[in-house]
Amino acid sequence: MSLIAELLFWFSASAIFYVYVGYPLLLVILSMIRSRPVRKAGFTPSVSIIITAYNEGRDLAAKLENTLLLDYDKDLLEIIVASDCSTDNTDQVASSFAPQGVRLHRQPKRLGKTAAQNAAIETARGEIVLFSDATSFYRPDVLKAIMPSFADPTVGCVAGRLEYVNPSRSNTGQGARSYWGYELFLKRQESRVCSLIGVSGCLYAVRRSAYVAMYNEACSDFLIATKMMEQGLRSVYEPEAVCFEQTNQGPKRELQMRVRVITQTYTDLWRHRAILNPVRGGLYSVQLFSHKVMRYSVPFFLTAIVFSSALLARESPFHFSVLVAAFIFSVLAFVGWRLEAAKIPNRVLTLPYYFILANMASIIALYKFFTGERYARWDPIRDTLGNPQGSGSVSITANSEGSGQ
Repeated sequence: MSLIAELLFWFSASAIFYVYVGYPLLLVILSMIRSRPVRKAGFTPSVSIIITAYNEGRDLAAKLENTLLLDYDKDLLEIIVASDCSTDNTDQVASSFAPQGVRLHRQPKRLGKTAAQNAAIETARGEIVLFSDATSFYRPDVLKAIMPSFADPTVGCVAGRLEYVNPSRSNTGQGARSYWGYELFLKRQESRVCSLIGVSGCLYAVRRSAYVAMYNEACSDFLIATKMMEQGLRSVYEPEAVCFEQTNQGPKRELQMRVRVITQTYTDLWRHRAILNPVRGGLYSVQLFSHKVMRYSVPFFLTAIVFSSALLARESPFHFSVLVAAFIFSVLAFVGWRLEAAKIPNRVLTLPYYFILANMASIIALYKFFTGERYARWDPIRDTLGNPQGSGSVSITANSEGSGQ
């Protein structure tokens, strides 16, 4: 029993080390020995921007004003609002921008974000389709930053850089920003060596000819990279294309968002499990397994470490110290959570608190996946705060959709 417990401990510890240190290090090494730079060139195709919305009437006007200010030839630009049967004034707001070229596409039946995207793209005329959320605000040069990558015929999808803002300095928001900083590092490296395995749903562009309609409950901003890979195309990262979103301001909303996204991702991974075979997917399969499957398995590895250490603690001072460290970490996470509830910012305790929250989401999402719960529809949950770009009256609001990462 002691031998089994020891093996279980070191296997689990090694797995966690690989997730957070080994895999990033592997990407850095691969990027130095087999980097695949994007062959950029001047390229100004026609572009359709699809803004998917459900009951976004409060924020849609500001989003459309921001979109109309993009620095791109207006004769080559088309803006479509895909309303998923909104019941507020979303459709009226979109229609009020018709004189400026904005087109409303209203779904006849509410089927969710992915279904609305699928339907809207059927009406799009652009060679390149850019997907956006109603609460994402772009820098004016976004399109000029993205389009040169499409001059490379191996590129099917280009993802921009999402910058989270946390004006209220909430611990949840700070945790999300720290987590996202790590994700952006992985995006940069994955793009260099092979392909992204997911994109930010608020800013990514796809070749119209390569877009494949996805099932309604798909996490489209995650699955799009696999759909490109199945066609022999890459998804790449363009850090100069920047958009802004506000983080969720409390643990409940953050947990809900992460559970929904991870549940959708489990579904996508299961339905496309063949791509996890390295014989078929090559390095992309390794990236997908390392970034998603292994990452979502961390809470189970942590549980195995605590369980095996509990069995060995009487005989081993080392394993006893592991148990003590786990207890202290849990206490710090609890204190961080209580500070968040009291709205007291604390950068030090943000990390253990958010780490526990993120791993709880993985466990809950797996339960929901196995019990057959699926997500297609979405309801916006918003906290309005100031525009992080500091211009005019435009507001940035909390993201109800989250990232495919």
